[in-house]
Amino acid sequence: MSEELVNSIRDAVAVINDPHMGISIVEMGLVKDISVDGDVATITIKPTNPGCMSVTRIAADAKTLAEKVDGVSKAVIVVEGHVMADSINEMINR
Repeated sequence: MSEELVNSIRDAVAVINDPHMGISIVEMGLVKDISVDGDVATITIKPTNPGCMSVTRIAADAKTLAEKVDGVSKAVIVVEGHVMADSINEMINR
């Protein structure tokens, strides 16, 4: 895994702000992990509130921005710790 590519992905998603706090999801610690296997990035996001209404938008934005990074052909988003995590993950990663 390229640390440089992971850092590029982290930088790309760092522009996403939590809509309630106005702070980067990276700075808030919502991005729990970023891994790369070949040209597929996996980003794990865990909202602070298990009922967060904004996590779907955050996840969709993270997927879009990660897939714009050179060297990434596909981003898989894994939402953890949310009451609807399974549904959100299925919808985001179609």
